[in-house]
Order: sequence, then C-alpha cells, then structure tokens
Amino acid sequence: MLDNVKVLTHSSIKIKKNKIIYIDPFNVNEKYNDADIIFITHDHYDHYSEQDIDKVKKDNTIFIVPKSLLTKLLKKGINQKYIIEVDAYQTKNISEIRFETIPAYNINKNFHPKEKGWIGYIIEIDKVKYYIAGDTDANDDNKKVNCDVAFIPIGGTYTMNFKEAAQFVNQIKPQIAVPIHYGSIVGKEEDAEKFIKLLDCNIKGVILMK
Repeated sequence: MLDNVKVLTHSSIKIKKNKIIYIDPFNVNEKYNDADIIFITHDHYDHYSEQDIDKVKKDNTIFIVPKSLLTKLLKKGINQKYIIEVDAYQTKNISEIRFETIPAYNINKNFHPKEKGWIGYIIEIDKVKYYIAGDTDANDDNKKVNCDVAFIPIGGTYTMNFKEAAQFVNQIKPQIAVPIHYGSIVGKEEDAEKFIKLLDCNIKGVILMK
C-alpha cells in the first residue's frame, strides 16, 4: 500500500500510482513538474506554497482545493478549467481516482476554525483508501473516517500532538498510520517514534519522512 508513496517533508506527500498526486507540496527540493493532480487542504503557507506548486505542476495539472483557494489560484494564472473546488462531505471521481472530503479543524485552539471550510481527503486508488487528515484535531467529523492508510499530523501546537494523534488513530483503526506535520516547523523527529509506540498492536506505524 505504501509502494511509491513518499512524505517529502512536513505534510507534503507524493503518491505515484496510476496518476502522480501531490498533497500540500512544500519545501520541494527539485523541479519535478510531473503532477497529474494536486490536492490542497488549506491556505496556510506550509500547505499552500506557490513556489513549490511551480516545482511540481505541469500545464494540465488538476487542482483540487477548498473553495477559499479559488481566487488565489486564478490570480496565480491557473486556468479555472483545471480547478475543482470542494466543500466538506463531498465524494467525487476524477480519472481513475475517487476521493472524499473530510472536515479538518481544531476543537481546543483557534488556528484552524471549522467555519473556514478547510478539509482533509480520503483518496481511493486501486481499492486502497488513503486518508490525509490535513491540519486538524480529532473531532466529531473525522472520527467517522474509514481508511486503510492514515496520514496524521502529530506535531502539536497547531494540530494534535503525538499522544492525541495515537488515540485518534486507535479509534479509526487503519491498517497503516503514517505521522506527518512534524520535524521542521513544529514537533520533534522523535515524536514520530513515540507516536508509533502508542498505536494498537494491529495498526502498523510507518515513518516515511526522510
């Protein structure tokens, strides 16, 4: 399930299957310009980075974004026909990819308020469901997620910390849990190991960030 799946840095993920997909490209270290689809969870600089988008997009890249990002993409010069705006609780198909949108928000801090409409995604590829949580706490919406692989923020401050993230993963019960959103802006590298140690024995924790 993790073949050709990478965490490039922070919350920046690349999935290379039947399509090449990036989620929240950030601090990309070289020009790839190979993205078929780019998913953006919200507009904070470490998730919506125009200079990193330029390193991965090509002329016909499809952007899947919360509605609040449409204006920014249009100002950047992205053709609207390549932009798919989404709200929470939607299910859509694009090429061979099926995806759902899940609300992403804080419950005990104000960095990611629910009313902003920011989201996580469940991306289904070859019958495997990859959940990218976005910047979020455990909440009444994402506790209902059903997925095979979960990419979960663990860095604390702006999202769940590693203890809260492990509790959340143990509740939604994916087969594999991958920690993200740590090691640079917030969270220590050792938080990933601590997160994995707290997972139930039937959930495999995998560190993909190099």
